[in-house]
Amino acid sequence: MKKITMFEMPDDDDRGVSPVIGVILMVAITVILAAVIASFVLGFGDQVSENVQAGADISQTNDGNASVTWISEGTAASLNVTASSTDVQVEGGGSGNLTSVGESVKLVADTPTDTTITVTAIGSSGSRTVVTQEELTVGTGS
Repeated sequence: MKKITMFEMPDDDDRGVSPVIGVILMVAITVILAAVIASFVLGFGDQVSENVQAGADISQTNDGNASVTWISEGTAASLNVTASSTDVQVEGGGSGNLTSVGESVKLVADTPTDTTITVTAIGSSGSRTVVTQEELTVGTGS
């Protein structure tokens, strides 16, 4: 073993440099990590979109046409009913918009037509969600 003399011992100033640098680096890494996590978590709030919820029933009527009834309000302000075929129309030339629970709309066609009936719930903020969709043959056949 080698003996260390007074002249070979490091100065008091040089001994504390490494721990101080280590602490500074750990604090810097912690601050950067906290900033990254905070921006990641807080940024998600802007991207979340609320799905509109409602209940609607699509059924075949006895005369071969279709009926859509709004059965549960959920978070919807109104419902929009559409048919994929242009031959299928809302009875009486209406718009296919339902504005209150219990309201119904009847879809009719002059000849039997295969169509997809889609019910879209519209929220108070304007967001839209398809709540039900069904393929039916609509038309009286007369």
